[in-house]
Amino acid sequence: MNEYNKPLPAINDENRPFWDGCRAHRLMMQKCRHCSHIRYPIQAVCPECLSEEVDWIVLSGRGEVLSRMVFHRAYHPGFKEDIPYNVVLVQLDEGPRIFSNVVGVDNAAVQVGMEVAVVFDDVTPEVTIPRFTPRLASSQ
Repeated sequence: MNEYNKPLPAINDENRPFWDGCRAHRLMMQKCRHCSHIRYPIQAVCPECLSEEVDWIVLSGRGEVLSRMVFHRAYHPGFKEDIPYNVVLVQLDEGPRIFSNVVGVDNAAVQVGMEVAVVFDDVTPEVTIPRFTPRLASSQ
């Protein structure tokens, strides 16, 4: 594994299940025990019913590109070699939305409405980043 020089998440007790899930190549998010709302970003209380009771569940990792942009400038020195790169907002099949990248295709191929599936990028021994790839017709 090469040295990773991009920003890394601050892992704490509240978000550790998400990052531990990513390290195990599982996309995990919070599900309210009271109203069943699946939420992301991670929060101490449910934004729907204000319950503090939560379970962590594994999601399918499937979704659709809701919004996309391509960065042509490195706003952090660690991204200099990646220019241009895409940033997408993925609407997951289970409801939450997550910002990430679509990898494995040219930036021009990334379009709103593209069906995607999560893949995991083991960037350090402790941190794995969820990214997305286009979903092939046979994997839908």
